[in-house]
Amino acid sequence: MISGISVFLLFCIGGLHVFWAFGGQWGSRVAIPATSGLGEQTFKPGPIATLIVAILLFSSALLLSIQGGLLPVLPSFPWVQWGCWLCVFVFGLRAIGDFKYVGLFKRVKQTRFATYDTFLFTPLCLWLCFTFYFTLIYN
Repeated sequence: MISGISVFLLFCIGGLHVFWAFGGQWGSRVAIPATSGLGEQTFKPGPIATLIVAILLFSSALLLSIQGGLLPVLPSFPWVQWGCWLCVFVFGLRAIGDFKYVGLFKRVKQTRFATYDTFLFTPLCLWLCFTFYFTLIYN
């Protein structure tokens, strides 16, 4: 059940990145950290970088599906477990953050991104980190 929810979330977020890569705007204003309350973004990802993130999100959903037994046709090879451990660390590090703009220990807190990061993005990363860890330990 936990794995299924997380796989669904990863596919939705991956789909959102594909939408952005092809020019969609919905939600994009709060998806990139801002340097101040004026909304100046710290970086502007291009379509290729955004598609790469989408592919990584879809790949992590596939890894979690295999490790969690949601795709019983595909056996869990050692590379699946290594990939899941990598996801534990990536989502865990994202939740901790860069100590300035993103994560639990960010210092810039007066932006729209920071609000979304506090109440949505960081808890989501903690959830995904926990889900991958839980799936590795109990499957």
